Amino acid sequence: MKNTTVLISGASIAGPALAYWLERHGCTVTVVEKAPALRPGGQAVDFKGPAHMTVLARMGILDEVRRRQTGGHDTDLIDADGRTRAVIPGAFTGGEIEISRGDLAALLYERTAGRCEYVFGDSITSLTETAGGVHVTFERGAPRTFDLVVGADGIHSNVRRLAFGPEADYVRFLGHYYALADIAAAGPAVRSVMYNEPGRMVSLWGNKASAFFVFASEPLEYDRWDPDQQKRLLARAYEGARWQVPEIVAALSGASEFYLDSISRVEIDHYARGRVVLVGDAAYGNTLGGFGTGLAVVGAYVLAGELAAAGGDHRTAFRRYEEQLRGYAKVARKGNAGPFLAPPTQARITMRNQMFKRRLLLKSMLWTADRFASGIDLADYPAPPSR
Repeated sequence: MKNTTVLISGASIAGPALAYWLERHGCTVTVVEKAPALRPGGQAVDFKGPAHMTVLARMGILDEVRRRQTGGHDTDLIDADGRTRAVIPGAFTGGEIEISRGDLAALLYERTAGRCEYVFGDSITSLTETAGGVHVTFERGAPRTFDLVVGADGIHSNVRRLAFGPEADYVRFLGHYYALADIAAAGPAVRSVMYNEPGRMVSLWGNKASAFFVFASEPLEYDRWDPDQQKRLLARAYEGARWQVPEIVAALSGASEFYLDSISRVEIDHYARGRVVLVGDAAYGNTLGGFGTGLAVVGAYVLAGELAAAGGDHRTAFRRYEEQLRGYAKVARKGNAGPFLAPPTQARITMRNQMFKRRLLLKSMLWTADRFASGIDLADYPAPPSR
């Protein structure tokens, strides 16, 4: 492993988590990220169950994640007059530990930046596999050759597109979009609130962002790097909405952070092709499915561990990695958070709200989520050399 050079595309969660383990197993790691810097803020992410906790503990960050946790908060489900109709308990959305995505990304970066090379503001433009490696060209940097390339660049993975084929072949749109906005109008609050109309949802002060939106839609054409265009799309989607929605939408123009994307699911038969492999949402993403971050850190641990166990033999390691993760990641191949967060009819909204008043049903759902999160037996991989 000591002579293995690895390029990782993506510096959010899966990329730095993988960099952490690969470097400790003796690899020389470069992480390339299209954004000019780490992206702060964003939605809260959560961990649950012994598998997640074991990986965080083995990384030596469990205590720090707990220290930075945001804590799961109850959410009032309200009507157009602001009256509470039901309450979503914090345990339902926050898992055992909830932390800001930006805080988690910063923590992983802090643990790896001194030992791994990070290149921000650049992106891969081509991948050409040779007998001894992968020749990589970049938008800005000079071409380089690496032993292995990893796509840890999310559900819209550039590496997957270059190595496997067009996104349309592997990503299924699930009929909804979501948006996150840090808006001053939201302000601090004691409790989170969620308001629904058929096919539309707005949440304030929630565990996703200051303002969190989900709406049903046909596929939309827009520039993923143009937030102003995205804000206009969102405003059109919420025309005529009641409650405080007009004021919230008006406040988007001053949002310090804004992000819009589709609710989609990755459907791919294999996680690797030659010397290129996918991890995290690039391989098994399901937007807002509630398991993405846990899958990312567990997947990174298993991928690096299998490479170490195989002595750097990527064919053997990639096969074993897929065998380990395929069953565990099956939860990401099911479900669609869109109709749950933004039910299509008023009757469905009422049914969803009533569910949270039935303690036995809620307890069963929480138990099922915990069972999925714990559905993997983590191997004891060769101990990384002392550093």
